[in-house]
Amino acid sequence: MDNSEGYAIELRRIVKRFPGVVANDGIDLKVHRGEIHCLLGENGAGKTTLMRVLYGLYRPDEGEIILNGQPVQMTSPRAALNHHIGMVHQHFRLVPTLSVEENIVLGLDEGTGPFMNFRKTREKISAIADDYGLSVDLQTKVWQLAVGQQQRVEILKALYRKVDILIMDEPTSVLTPQEVDQLFTTLRTLVDDGLTIIFITHKLEEVMQVSNRVTVLRKGKVVATLLTAETDKPTLARLMVGREVVFRLKKSPMEQREKLLEVNDLHALNDRGLPVLRGVSFDLFGGEILGVAGVSGNGQSELAEVLTGLRKSTKGRVFLAKKEVTNCSAREITDLNVAHIPAERIRMGIVPALSIRENLILKKYRRPSFSRREFLNNKEVEENAQRAMSDYQIAAPSYETPAKLLSGGNIQRVILARELSENPSLIVAVHPTYGLDIGATEQVRQVLLAQRERGAATLLISEDLEEIMTLSDRIMVLFNGEVMGILDAESADIEKIGLMMSGTRRKGEEL
Repeated sequence: MDNSEGYAIELRRIVKRFPGVVANDGIDLKVHRGEIHCLLGENGAGKTTLMRVLYGLYRPDEGEIILNGQPVQMTSPRAALNHHIGMVHQHFRLVPTLSVEENIVLGLDEGTGPFMNFRKTREKISAIADDYGLSVDLQTKVWQLAVGQQQRVEILKALYRKVDILIMDEPTSVLTPQEVDQLFTTLRTLVDDGLTIIFITHKLEEVMQVSNRVTVLRKGKVVATLLTAETDKPTLARLMVGREVVFRLKKSPMEQREKLLEVNDLHALNDRGLPVLRGVSFDLFGGEILGVAGVSGNGQSELAEVLTGLRKSTKGRVFLAKKEVTNCSAREITDLNVAHIPAERIRMGIVPALSIRENLILKKYRRPSFSRREFLNNKEVEENAQRAMSDYQIAAPSYETPAKLLSGGNIQRVILARELSENPSLIVAVHPTYGLDIGATEQVRQVLLAQRERGAATLLISEDLEEIMTLSDRIMVLFNGEVMGILDAESADIEKIGLMMSGTRRKGEEL
């Protein structure tokens, strides 16, 4: 195929360095006009960095960008937009206090001054929204919109600027299954109308579902570019991590065990003092994984904080092994053999400046085996670190390495080693594999299943529905701080879960 006719974008030998890291190491990428091209790779493989180079957020240290057969300089996002390249970031870049319409025209000549023709602008935006199924109230303030609607605003913003190439960075991480289907329909329509889409993801199912071709990155280099129709998930996974990956995790049937956690009519406020949990009730048994599904912001994180002593409830009662623990402190909860795997690993899971060995004893350094009076027993602390690094495959030069220098996957391994080494009776795991590569994800899931086999009760909070359905015995769906229903995972239907996540199904409705 002739380059001038076939390729919308060519990236040639792109190199991007950061201190101590080569994020992009001589990458070549060719994207055909009118295709959905997936960029697939583990966390840290260089996908987002490469697209930020294309979008003008980073300047490449080496290499060139060819647009429609001509070399171009992407010196800024404005330069990229002038070349009709748009990007929808994983974390949206909207002004919450402005309306949808104001966000869409912000930065354009027509979006300034007292004589802006709002009627004409509104008609143009509405026409684009109607064409591509991106309906949203143009007068609504962005902060009032659900996350999926905010994403529509970002796409409308790009389309209003008449982009020919649209970069989507992990666009499904905040969407319900129904919203994902709707997004994919929109993307296919855009491609049919001549757009080119580069789709960054780490989800193999999405690659197979939406793309025409896929380029796999590993450690900053291109491993392969394949026609999606001629590959499969195991092949892509092997290319991503360099080894075979276990997709089907072995999970034995759940045995009925004693009730370890009982939550009755739990209410709580969020950080702004507004109601966020509204009468949450459920039971959790030993040897069970109860998955909590829901779109981000529906009370999941606050539920975890209440159960681990980090947030006070305003009403309701919590019992652990028949003992009431309502509004106990975090230390009291910890002393009752409760493990907490927090969502924010660096802010809540570790002390970044401390070494691996020090982070591993944060919950038990007061014990006689680890300290006497004010002095640590260094021999026991070091042996503990060596065991943990071996058992949990923590990759680091030594246990004296500061935790802040570890990769996301290794930070999570440190947290797992600390939290699970004492064989907890209850595990509260919040987004335990978020942002991890497929290899680290596989390991974390196997560890959680091993704890289940041991008899631990696990509350698994995740926005990854595939993870929820794979690991859980039962699935509880939260919407707006309320329990929409609790389903048996084996017979649960993903469409029904998606409807419940959006609040379509109410408590008490027949499932």
